[in-house]
This record gives sequence, C-alpha cells and structure tokens, in this order.
Amino acid sequence: RDPDATGRVPVDTRIRAVTANFADLAGVLTDPDTRRWIDDPPDGDPGGNHVVGVLFDLGVSSHQLDVARRGFSYRASGPLDMRMGADAARTAADIVNGSDRGELVGILRRFGEERFAGRIADAIIRHRPLDDTTGLAAVVAGAVPAAARRAGHPARRVFQAIRIAVNGELDAIAAGLDAAIAAVDPSGRIVVIAYHSLEDRIVKRRFARGAKGCVCLPEFPVCICDATQELRLLTRRPLRPSLEETSRNPRARSALLRAAERMTA
Repeated sequence: RDPDATGRVPVDTRIRAVTANFADLAGVLTDPDTRRWIDDPPDGDPGGNHVVGVLFDLGVSSHQLDVARRGFSYRASGPLDMRMGADAARTAADIVNGSDRGELVGILRRFGEERFAGRIADAIIRHRPLDDTTGLAAVVAGAVPAAARRAGHPARRVFQAIRIAVNGELDAIAAGLDAAIAAVDPSGRIVVIAYHSLEDRIVKRRFARGAKGCVCLPEFPVCICDATQELRLLTRRPLRPSLEETSRNPRARSALLRAAERMTA
C-alpha cells in the first residue's frame, strides 16, 4: 500500500510489485493483469497458474521508520502523519488533535495495550495542538511515571496505537489472511511474521480456526456444520529470531513467525 515500498523493489522479471493493502489481496489475485502474470510466468515455468505460498511481513517497515518525514518514529522529528498509503483517511495529527478523550483512551488501550492510556490522553489534550513526532513523544514521556520510563521509551506503545488506528491495520490483516487461505493451493504454505501481540493474536486465532474443522457442539451426534479443515499448523508456537539474527538486525527481536499448510481447496 506504500508507493515508496513498491518503488524500491528490484527490477526482476520474476517479481510483480503491486501497491495495495493486505485487505485488497483477494482483488489483487483476481485482477486480470495479475492473473495473466501468474498463468503465464515470465520464466516460462509450466507450473504457473498456481499460488503455492503467501508471506505476510506485517507492521511498519524499517524504511518507514527511518524516513522522518513519514512520521512513524518517535526518535526523529517529523510531521504527525503515519499513513502507510494514500488510502488512509486520517493522519496521526487528525487523531491526536481531533479526537475526544474517550476516543483517544480507546485507541491507546485497544491498539497499544497502554495501561496509562487515561493519563496520556489527558496530557495530549492539555498540550494540543501537537504537530510533530518528538513533541508528542515528549508529552507522553511526561505523562507516565518514572518507573514506567525505565522499561523502554514510553511513546512506543502510543505510536503503535495511533499508527494502527490511522491505517486500519488489524482489519486489513484479518481480510488478507482470509484471502490468502482461499487462494493458496492444497499443500501451499501461508507464513506470517508479526511484530507485536495484537498482530500475532489475529494470526494465531485464524490459523487455529482453519485447523479445527468441525465446529459443532460436542453433544451433536453427527456434524451438521459442514465445516472442513482448511489448514494444518506448521508452528504450534511462534518461531522467534536467534540471538545471531537479532545481533545483525535488532529490529527483528520482536518478530513472531507462524506458518500453516493449506489442506483443502
């Protein structure tokens, strides 16, 4: 969904870059141009016309964090933007400066699991209008107790929450997973890398539901739901990066990888 990301894709006939939201995956896969590319692959592979795997790398990218003008980082001064693409209706500034206390508290609790949501919302309202990332980060830091600041930057969860609200990330993940499961061929793989508990919880529950099959109550003598098992879990628990990997790439330290195999068409 980020034109900056698709613009950085290397030129390679095996790759077709599409600017779209995870929620748009079903439409992307049925788009005539995409279908032609899948059905008649440029490398001449006769095994074309199949989707054998889907990889989701969720959340904000390193490029987005490193470009201050995008407004994703609390460590660098930039505008309160946080939009991953032009499809986002509101900016971070719209939410920070235009939301009432109830909406702010709800966003911080739901999308950031922030235990000081009320104190932070009150501080934001007192200091509005806020128009840059470091200004918001300073307000958040001043709103939480000193003990909480020792566990890491206090603005981390706040920025996560606002970013998720701006981009509708959690709903997009759910829709993207449904589309991937529907599109992947039997024996194909769906792999998801999440970076925080909210993302991982959506993946865990969707995979568990797909691996369950029948959802009838235990007391029913025969199945009447006609549900079939869609997935076989390949990871009972999420895989985490090794110490070697996190030493090379510290941003990978929170990564959680889950994988499943498609069982039925």
